Amino acid sequence: MASDADPHFTEAAPAKVNLALHVTGRRSDGYHELESLVVFVDVADEVSARPAKTDRFKVSGPFAAAAGNGDSNLVVRAVRAFRERWPGRVPNGLDIQLIKNLPVAAGIGGGSADAAAMLRLLVHMADGAVPLPELQSLALTLGADVPVCLLSRPCEVRGVGEILHPLRDFPPTHIVLVNPLVPVVTADVFRRLDSRENPAMPALPQPLTRPVQLGLWLAETRNDLEPAAMELVPAIGELLRHMRVLDGCALARMSGSGGTVFGLFGSAAQAHQAAHETRAKYPSYWVAAGPVIG
Repeated sequence: MASDADPHFTEAAPAKVNLALHVTGRRSDGYHELESLVVFVDVADEVSARPAKTDRFKVSGPFAAAAGNGDSNLVVRAVRAFRERWPGRVPNGLDIQLIKNLPVAAGIGGGSADAAAMLRLLVHMADGAVPLPELQSLALTLGADVPVCLLSRPCEVRGVGEILHPLRDFPPTHIVLVNPLVPVVTADVFRRLDSRENPAMPALPQPLTRPVQLGLWLAETRNDLEPAAMELVPAIGELLRHMRVLDGCALARMSGSGGTVFGLFGSAAQAHQAAHETRAKYPSYWVAAGPVIG
């Protein structure tokens, strides 16, 4: 058992939102070439750890059951991979706790964000420096979204998730998230794609500092997975129609492979009012609102 005197490390695992997601090709290995603008919202899971005699992993929170607490959980896999890559650098025993606030299989990177948060914790606990390029390479072995979740800041993402261009600037933006609590399997969405060779994202304004710049750029972009996901989960289309008519909504779109729908708002007041109206209309759905993390 860990003692109260042991150092306790905590990391937030914020929700990932694909503001745009273009599928531009398919590689010979079956993976798809993607281009995306990714941001993170101040709505998060939480991962904590402290040294212990033996490993212990506990999951709590509203989505604990769906996340699972066995070896397949990405947090456990992240610890295992880190120890294999840097043996002896972190304690042999860890008491790890995951508070699962984000829905699972929702297109907002919940599991990937958890794994990335665990990797950041291990870096803090490690004996000696861990080079970021090597950590990013390890992160990619855990999942395509883990490298960008490791940074948890606005980024252009290309390839299968390995090419990252963090943005120096990003305008103040607030996001409302709503999920109908129907898990969406990413592979099922990709299988339904009508086209795997689509136009690339337009170049981003440099610098990107004003909301109007972001809005004009987003008007020229898409989420190429949205139509296929709506075939699987018709509620996504209904939520998009609901979000688009809310006061102050600059853009409504699906994130990732679904089924979370997001609305982009210019102020916290507009976003929280929109979240309130959405909860009232869809009381059984998951709804959250927060600012984009700059």
